[in-house]
Amino acid sequence: MATITLATNKNIQHPLDVIEQIVDDNDWISDRRNDQEIAVQVPGKWCEYSMYFAWNDTADAVHFTCAFDLRVPNESRDNIHELLILINEKLWLGHFGIWDEEGLPMYRHALPLRGTGGPSLGQMEDMVDTAINECERFYPAFQHTIWGGKSATESIAVALVDTVGEA
Repeated sequence: MATITLATNKNIQHPLDVIEQIVDDNDWISDRRNDQEIAVQVPGKWCEYSMYFAWNDTADAVHFTCAFDLRVPNESRDNIHELLILINEKLWLGHFGIWDEEGLPMYRHALPLRGTGGPSLGQMEDMVDTAINECERFYPAFQHTIWGGKSATESIAVALVDTVGEA
């Protein structure tokens, strides 16, 4: 297992090793490219999510993205940007944005770890769980706006309806 050496020469568990443990526990597909980054494929209710974790030595932080398998056509970008504003008002952790080059909606979050002695398994699980839950919660709003031609306001209302039972 790799370790990070801090200025105090204290060795801690590498944050991406903790992510690998979560990946292994869930039988997800991953690609640990190096000590700084790992890509993970996670099946969801609505689509497959592409997660990307990057460790930044300078910032002592993990940067995390969770992209949808859903492309935003150029003609829908204005409505999607309005939707992003409405969605981000509802979030407590992280935020949604668009990966401009690929046109993919994504959830983003960063976890600063300076002075903490490293991340706990619980912290990393919470980060991943929060991303999946928020992506699952708001995926229908993106679909409604992109393919349904609905306004951002109409789409967010659909996403926030609590359903009871199953049809």
